[in-house]
Amino acid sequence: MLEALDAKDDLNPVTKNRVEKACALLDEGVDIYPNDFRRDTYIKDIIETYGEHSGKKLEELDKEFSIAGRVMAWRSFGKATFFQVQDRTGRMQAFAARDDIGADIYKLFKKTDVGDIVGIRGKLFRTKTDELTIAVVEFKLLTKSMRPLPEKYHGLKDVEIRYRQRYVDLIVTPRTKEIFKARTAIVREMRDFLDERGFMEVETPMMQPIPGGATAKPFETHHNALDMKLFMRIAPELYLKRLLVGGFEQVYEINRNFRNEGISTQHNPEFTMLEFYWAYANVYDLMDLTEDMISRIAQKVCGTTVVHYQGHDVDLTPGKWVRMTFHDSLEKIGGVPPEVYTDYEKCKELVKKGGEKVVEGEKLGKLQAKLFDIRVEPKLIQPHFIYHYPTDISPLSRRNEDDPEITDRFELFMVGREMANAFSELNDPVDQRCRFEEQVKEKDAGDEEAHHMDEDYVRALEYGMPPAAGQGVGIDRLVMLLTDSASIREVILFPLLRPEHS
Repeated sequence: MLEALDAKDDLNPVTKNRVEKACALLDEGVDIYPNDFRRDTYIKDIIETYGEHSGKKLEELDKEFSIAGRVMAWRSFGKATFFQVQDRTGRMQAFAARDDIGADIYKLFKKTDVGDIVGIRGKLFRTKTDELTIAVVEFKLLTKSMRPLPEKYHGLKDVEIRYRQRYVDLIVTPRTKEIFKARTAIVREMRDFLDERGFMEVETPMMQPIPGGATAKPFETHHNALDMKLFMRIAPELYLKRLLVGGFEQVYEINRNFRNEGISTQHNPEFTMLEFYWAYANVYDLMDLTEDMISRIAQKVCGTTVVHYQGHDVDLTPGKWVRMTFHDSLEKIGGVPPEVYTDYEKCKELVKKGGEKVVEGEKLGKLQAKLFDIRVEPKLIQPHFIYHYPTDISPLSRRNEDDPEITDRFELFMVGREMANAFSELNDPVDQRCRFEEQVKEKDAGDEEAHHMDEDYVRALEYGMPPAAGQGVGIDRLVMLLTDSASIREVILFPLLRPEHS
């Protein structure tokens, strides 16, 4: 064993000492990875049930418990040892004495290290300091840990290592574990909310012959047997709307999407979204539903609709969310008057001054969107629905009936970032084909994020899609908000990182 590990890695003295202990145990015939111990209770259940019992009451209980978990702390006093055991529900103290478990087992027990996984059986009692403790009468080494955990008082301080070695981060950082428990609860509440309202959860392809549903650069792959190029999906939108055509009037998918874009505190190339579609509804119905859904999730998971995020108290209470048109936000929040944002040259110069790149031939709507990103988005701390986006930047949205230059679309912003995107769906196949053709021209002109032509989707619309509204919600960003996490990497178990030795 030692030679095998040495060949793979230069062992530091602590690790080498652990490996030598493991080798010694193997030489003594001890199985260091058995699977024959069965626990009968979790630590949390013990603490909740017996945490208030007095020492006398515990003694009268006269009941044994079998628990299993990782050794997190160790204090030895020769013939007796106190140690902490941690399972997925919590941590508690245990006490092992040579006279209670026998000299041979205690000799084996003394070779235990912090980080080892053990099984113990014993009765509850209270120490002189009144700490609930389990007195060990049976001990079993279940997994020998070859590497030491981070030092007790410092833990994993290197952020890069925390993300790269998430398995260690979860062991030693209680907050990390709580973030991902909250994430699971958030997704569960999201499902429950939609299920209660008649939505049906579905699954759509993650590898697609034509990437669609968003303006983004896709990842490419290749299917050998069919000898065809495929794309990792950037959004499930066009497949979900095909289901509206087929008669599924309320559908949703909690989906992984992949976009070949930069990495930042708000972006990971692989991310999770809720996307849902609702026949016979419009974008205003979605605003109401979104307020209700997110406020309910916050109440259930955080216990309040006013959540603290990075120095801000964000009020998610329904009825307090601001609704403002895209162009009004440029003027009222961004300080850009209509005579500037409607003038192509003036708008372009303002975008350049803001540090954004301007592409030759870019339409006015795209310039206005860049101006919005510079002047408005960072100021939207409380929930804001910004609606009536320019048609130029909304290739799948339904045109507004009173003004064809804008669409019935909104984006939801909080804490200075986009949280959701929604619109009344375009179901006119002729209009959709024309929009796709415009996108193809932009792609041919060099826009890598422009939409592809999707003939089959247009054909589906020609069979007739009911009037509908659809929305995508960034789950990672919602989890960031509700767990007060500054970076998206904090809420993704295994975020994308550069190779360790690049």
